[in-house]
Amino acid sequence: MELVLGYVIVLLIMGMVTNFVYKKDKKYAEKNKWRIKESTLLLLTMLFGSLGAANGLWKLRHKNKHWYFVVVTVLSLIVQLGILFLLIVNALKK
Repeated sequence: MELVLGYVIVLLIMGMVTNFVYKKDKKYAEKNKWRIKESTLLLLTMLFGSLGAANGLWKLRHKNKHWYFVVVTVLSLIVQLGILFLLIVNALKK
């Protein structure tokens, strides 16, 4: 169960980091400042930050008109939650 807990902690921390970066980029956009690269936002999403990216897309309404952000976020969310599911199933078998 330690592995499951560790994975959940990573998901939560990376989700918060990713959400913070999305918020920062949205504020930069509103003020016409230098923006955070889209590749950075997408990389954070794929590196266990899909929960924060989903919040950024739909609650903050940032980057939600770009189809590739929606696709990467949804696929990353499915993969990351699928990994969590497999970790839980494996932990319950022991």
